[in-house]
Formats: sequence, C-alpha cells, structure tokens
Amino acid sequence: MINKLLSIFLVAISTLGCKAQKQDKPNIIIIMADDMGYGDLSTYGSTLINTPNLDKMAAEGIKFTDFHANGPVCSPTRAAILTGKYQQRVGIDGVVTAKHHRDKGLETSEQTFAEAIKDAGYVTGMFGKWHVGYKTEFNPINQGFDEYIGYVSGNVDYHSHIDQEGFEDWWDGDKIKNEEGYSTDLITKHSVDFIKRHKDEPFLLYIPHEAPHGPFQGRKSAAEREIGWKNGSKQKNKMTEEELNNIYKEMVEVMDEGVGEVMKTLKELKLDKNTLIFFCSDNGASRKVGSNGGLRGYKSTLWEGGHRVSAMAWYPGRIQPNQINNETILTMDLFPTILDFAGGKQPENLDGVNLKSNLLEGKALEKRDLFWGYTGRKAIRQGDYKLILRNKDAEPLLFNLKKDLSESNNIANKHPELVKSMLKELETWSDDVYSNSNNKQ
Repeated sequence: MINKLLSIFLVAISTLGCKAQKQDKPNIIIIMADDMGYGDLSTYGSTLINTPNLDKMAAEGIKFTDFHANGPVCSPTRAAILTGKYQQRVGIDGVVTAKHHRDKGLETSEQTFAEAIKDAGYVTGMFGKWHVGYKTEFNPINQGFDEYIGYVSGNVDYHSHIDQEGFEDWWDGDKIKNEEGYSTDLITKHSVDFIKRHKDEPFLLYIPHEAPHGPFQGRKSAAEREIGWKNGSKQKNKMTEEELNNIYKEMVEVMDEGVGEVMKTLKELKLDKNTLIFFCSDNGASRKVGSNGGLRGYKSTLWEGGHRVSAMAWYPGRIQPNQINNETILTMDLFPTILDFAGGKQPENLDGVNLKSNLLEGKALEKRDLFWGYTGRKAIRQGDYKLILRNKDAEPLLFNLKKDLSESNNIANKHPELVKSMLKELETWSDDVYSNSNNKQ
C-alpha cells in the first residue's frame, strides 16, 4: 500500500514538474497584417470593418496606442522584427522587389528570432509572407524556421499565387509547391495544423499574412495573374471605389476569421493560458485604400500614418485584460521580448528593448530616442517630439505629438536648440546603422 501511494505521489510530482516546465516555456505566436492602417480595426475605431476576434484579443489583453513599424514599407519592418535591429543595420532599408533585387536578402549571418529561440528548445514554424530575399539561400528554412509554407515576394495573386513578375511563388520549405486555395485561408490552415502537431512541445509560430495588401481579391474573386504575367501591379478587372472598399473590408475580415481560428484552436487544446500572441501591422495603409485613423500620411511616408500601427498582446492569466498601453514601441522590440519569455540567451547587439516587465507589471520603459529612415527621408522621436527631414536639403519639421498627433503644426522655429540637438542625434544614428551595413546608401 505504501509503495502504491509512493508511486502515485511520484507520478503526481512528475506531472506537476512537466506542467511547470511547460509554463516556463510559453508558446509564442506573432501575427502580422500587411498594409493595414491604424484605423482599420473596429477596436481602433473603424465602423466599416468588423473584426470581433482581434477586438476580443485586445479586450483580453493589451491594446497599444503608440506602437510603430520600424519601416513605412514591408521589407524593412520584416527585417527589423526578425533581427531585433534597425533594418538599415542589416542592409534591408528598402523594398526587396521581385524585379530589381533578386540577389538581395537578409544575410544568413544575421541571427533571426527563430534561430535564437530554437536554442531555447523551441520548434519553429512560419506560414505566409517572407519578403526579405528571393534566392533559396535566404529562404526561411535557412533562417531558423523548421517549417515554412508561403511566398517570398512582396505579394502574390491570392488564388493563383503568381508574383508581380509572373513567377509562381508558393513554397513548401525551399521548394516551389503550389496548392489550391485563397492565400489568407491557406496561411490560417497551415498555422492551425502546426499548432495541433506541436501542442506537446514549446513552439514559436510566425504568421505574416498577405492581407490586406494588394492585389485586392476576395475569396470569390477571379485569379488575376498567370505564369508570365507582365502587367506590373495593375489589376485587369477595374473596380469602383465602392467595390474596392468592399473587397478590402472582406480581406481584413477574412484575416480576422483566421486569428479567431488560431485562438479557438489554442483554447480547444488547452494551450491558451500558456501562449503569448503579438499582433501588429507591418506599416500603415496605402494611399489607395484603408484607414490610418486620422493620422497624416500613408504607407511609404514617415508621417505617423506611414508607421504608427495597430498592435496588441494577449497572454491569458499573465497579461491582465482591458489594458491600454501608451508606451512608444517598435517592432524590433519583439525579438528580445519573446526571447526573455522563452528563457533564451539575449544577444548583446540588439537595438530593440525587452518589453516583458512592461507587459506583465506595467513597468515604464526607459527613455530612448527612436529613428526611421526611408529613401533619403529620416525621422527621430524624442518623447513627445518628432522631427522629420524630407530630404537632406529640406528644412526640418518638428511636431509635438502629444498636442498635435495629426502633425499639422510645425513648431521648428519655436525650438531651434531642440531641432539642432535632434538633427545631431539623427546624424549620429545614421552613421552608426550604415557603418557595418551591407547596403550603405
């Protein structure tokens, strides 16, 4: 009898130990929308687009009001989130295009968050958009991801999966393997399958959606592209403004459905209380469609509308619900943050900062200057102040974002000393990030 009780006790202790170990290794999911504006979610004020699942994520966790993409376009932000560094430092300060930059990509010598977290005992998967290198050597499989299905270009036809230059662009690992289906639904399907297959081990799942980036296609839209297609980014079937807005609405809402499927799967498998999810967009909405919520500018600009994005964090039981976070955060901050949650070793050369104490305890982040740069334009943020240089010969523009979030009142003439010091910091940063870059420009 004593031996039987002892055996039961040892089994119980072992089970508790496994559960404790599991709690020490939370699953990590990063979901990224593509070209979605600050005002495109209903939780951020949209009355046109219904996003109940992302609204639920925000209500059950943290909604960020001052979260920024590292870049105002796709590739730079993706390079920054992957490496935890300013994208200029790793040579991806502009769009890696299908036509002109097929030899350019994120060097494999750079450590990605996938590689870092694998060292902490995680299995890693990615499903969706890569856009930091076309050549096989730059493929996600060679950058720390155990599994990858998706496309490597800036966008593909949602149905035929043909890229902007007429090439088939749907990969399984480092091999082209097209499959039938709407790309948003395929990304969700493979993500859910990954969770189910790896439910008994700590995993990192990166879900960079195509939606709502163009071409603007819904589930029932006809395919626009075929192999050899050479019409640039123009769609054959012209849409009215109303039709375009309706398709865009559907694209965001289908992505939201996918987020709901991921959350539902976690709850069904009893993984929800041991999973941290970050959601954000890679830059603001384009000039053509979408809402940046009253912010000035749009994708590709350094106005707030180009890089201030909707974002949230969800971790039931660890992150308290219904929080509004006003800290100024960049996407590169996610690398050191998820690595801390995973118990991994922090690299010493990251530009991003660890948000863990802020997320769990509300501890304020230390003050720091933040920078943006794109096609000769640069910007610096110091507290509430933001300075923009539209080109090297232009007069600097200064705004107090606390009083003037729309960036409509240039106060540079009122603060000459502040402008001078911010320009100096901007020059120092620029010299630093390009000093060891593979893309000195």
